[in-house]
Amino acid sequence: MMTLKIQIIIGIILVSGLCYVVNLIRKNKVELKYALPWLGAGVAVLAIDCFPVLMNELADLVGIGSPVNMIFFVGFLFVLVIVFAMTVALSIASSSVKRLTQKIALIEKRVRDLEEVIAKNNEKNGYK
Repeated sequence: MMTLKIQIIIGIILVSGLCYVVNLIRKNKVELKYALPWLGAGVAVLAIDCFPVLMNELADLVGIGSPVNMIFFVGFLFVLVIVFAMTVALSIASSSVKRLTQKIALIEKRVRDLEEVIAKNNEKNGYK
């Protein structure tokens, strides 16, 4: 069982971390959709910190013998979800960059073609 002193220290660290994430959202350094899992995890851990009996109950409910093992299991699942979400976001961003690069290349070709046509017309009409 955690002592009250450790619970208070963990609570202060969690609240500071949550405030930091909210501040990053407020300054538009992190999009809300990417920060929501971190906010949710922070609130969940804060609830477990305030009521440590919840972890014992949850471990018993799931059938895991030790609350510490339950913490590692939940942490592992959280990391898997975050990694999968970041993989999806990276794939979408990569596809967008590829499409934009192709569009820019097509626009640059059109500009070059138009410049050649204008240069030929200027030569034909005697302009330099």
